Amino acid sequence: MQLSAIVEALLIASDEPLATSEIARLVRARVAEAEDVRARDQEEGRESPALPDWLSSLAATSSEQVAEAISQLNESYAQTGRAFAFMERAKGWKLHTRIAYAEFVRQLFPGRKPERLSGPAMETLAIIAYRQPITKSAIEAVRGVACDGMIQKLLDRDLVKIGGRADLPGRPLLYETTDLFFEHFGIRSVDDLPNASELRKVKLPEPDEAKPAPAEEQLSLGTSPDPAEA
Repeated sequence: MQLSAIVEALLIASDEPLATSEIARLVRARVAEAEDVRARDQEEGRESPALPDWLSSLAATSSEQVAEAISQLNESYAQTGRAFAFMERAKGWKLHTRIAYAEFVRQLFPGRKPERLSGPAMETLAIIAYRQPITKSAIEAVRGVACDGMIQKLLDRDLVKIGGRADLPGRPLLYETTDLFFEHFGIRSVDDLPNASELRKVKLPEPDEAKPAPAEEQLSLGTSPDPAEA
């Protein structure tokens, strides 16, 4: 039994993404379990044959070996023209349909239409993504307008979340991206964002806590923005 087949079975059976380290742990745990059963049988005087060589060889399975096994599986899928591949996201590896088949798969979900973010929402999301964790006042210092509405929309869509409070006067909330953000944009971490290392080092305007930001564009107390433009 090959490690690649075992990894494939684990990833297909799991409802949640699995990190390479977790897959390696599960494989080692299976070997340890078999060894415990054999030792118990011997203690109780029952005949207990040695573990098969292929199973014993998995006792020291590493994350690197799991990653190589996944690479072999994806290469095999590509060579045989399969419609899926294992892709790594923030929480680990998961089986995904290739993008070429997305329009067909979407027919399974006729009620779910792609929703696009408006320019202001995308700008707010980009600031949070690159500079997280970040306060609302810091976001507003970059954008030059109030961001309450845009932040709420991103919270409602589960693209950003409250990650705690800053060690500043008033203990303002800190905002950061969610796992859904990484899943939606097909990246594993902030480091996978375009030009992440450079843009995260750019000095941002300092927030002026005493001066309220101008009213946010496309938002007033009496109206709500078009959901299609959110």
